[in-house]
Amino acid sequence: MEQFFIQNSEVTLKLVLAVALGLLVGVERFFVHKGEGAGMKTHALVSLGSAVFVLISEALVQKYMNLPGFNPIMIPSQIIVGVGFLGAGSIMVYGSQLRGLTTAGGLWVMAGIGMAVGFGFYSLAIIITILVLLILILINILEKPIRKISNEIDQSKTS
Repeated sequence: MEQFFIQNSEVTLKLVLAVALGLLVGVERFFVHKGEGAGMKTHALVSLGSAVFVLISEALVQKYMNLPGFNPIMIPSQIIVGVGFLGAGSIMVYGSQLRGLTTAGGLWVMAGIGMAVGFGFYSLAIIITILVLLILILINILEKPIRKISNEIDQSKTS
């Protein structure tokens, strides 16, 4: 009975951590008004879903380890394919502008974070989340003056 509670508390920790890390990235997308299509809920769900599929994959490995021709490791590899389709749905073309690429990339990396949590690589998942937030926040800050200069150059060319 004790093993049951230890195992379930570890699973719960993995799922809660996957949601929390997904929410962190989703909050950043919300604050910069880039999360209309994929905000806090979507990032949390992608991370959680990835963790769930990894947990299922691990359980299947333990249950069917000796079954010939069975490869539960294919489940995590298919997460990447599935999230790729989800990300592609967030990419839109507005005139000559392409929007949603950062959101698509964010969803893709959230799948990786969820998979890391599902496999129990907590430090890796937390480090990746911190790096994603640094990329999203710092690069956004650095891009603003560059965009301003670029817009000024474009305006001077058309005048």
